[in-house]
Amino acid sequence: MSQQIDTLTAETIVEFLASIFERRGAEEYLGEPVTMGEHMLQGATIAERNGQSDEIIVGALLHDIGHFTSEFGTFTMDDTEDRHHEDAGAEVLERFFPSVVTDCCRYHVAAKRYLCATKPSYFERLSEASIHSLNLQGGPMSPEEVSEFEQNPNLKEIIAVRYLDEAGKIAGMETPDFRHFAPCVQRLVDAHSAQKPSAI
Repeated sequence: MSQQIDTLTAETIVEFLASIFERRGAEEYLGEPVTMGEHMLQGATIAERNGQSDEIIVGALLHDIGHFTSEFGTFTMDDTEDRHHEDAGAEVLERFFPSVVTDCCRYHVAAKRYLCATKPSYFERLSEASIHSLNLQGGPMSPEEVSEFEQNPNLKEIIAVRYLDEAGKIAGMETPDFRHFAPCVQRLVDAHSAQKPSAI
């Protein structure tokens, strides 16, 4: 997988992501009533239906992609330590997407810890699986961690994707497939490529 990722380009990344959804989207998602693919597609669909920006739609669509790109594989309820899938996903996305999309992936776990520390009612939204992973991920943030996290310039978008993460766990919800979102994904890839300095 890592060798394949190293050869990706702005012209091939969207097809690579589509193939992941098609090949592995049916895998179990932490014991939730949805598969991994359904979970991410639901978040993106809810964002789209609510008129959210391309960045939030794609952030929701790809926030858990690290479960598939990590060398450790997908997370299960039997795990006794965190697999840091958010970092694995961000490492793939940061080459091709604006920082806001990458941050929505890299910090969606931190956002759960942040919300549990700053909005006690948020904890009530969490599923059993999400509580299990929260405990492995360090629990609610400390006041010092909260203060540092709030300095992120993409905080608003990261939090929006975190709420979509919790929302995207609806058994039987119908959504479009990845191909529906592919043009939106490609737009952000193209925008990011256009902003990169040209090689001299």
